[in-house]
Amino acid sequence: MAHTGNEKRKDPRVSGRFVVSYRILEEANNVDISQTRNISVGGMLLTTNRGFDKGTNLALEIRLPFSLDAMKFIGRVVESREISRGLIYDTRIEFFSVEDKYKKVVGDTVDYYLKKGHK
Repeated sequence: MAHTGNEKRKDPRVSGRFVVSYRILEEANNVDISQTRNISVGGMLLTTNRGFDKGTNLALEIRLPFSLDAMKFIGRVVESREISRGLIYDTRIEFFSVEDKYKKVVGDTVDYYLKKGHK
């Protein structure tokens, strides 16, 4: 489905399936694993198995091709929309706590995929 509203993102994004573990920040032992649908330096779209309230803080861990280490971020839920009743949600996340070295890795990944023609 194409995005028909005004584009609010300031950072370019690319489609990509990268494995992500995520949990509500305050819930140390309740970790789920999923894949990104797209990613940018500013955030990601993640398929989740439950909906989240707008503003929920998530601890995220992701592996990208340009880093040997798993990268840890904190993100805030911008939107969580039900796709398949009670099973699948598209959850948009804005990063707000990312180390500079990880921002560079995400930026390098996005640039690489943009050059390869993945949008």
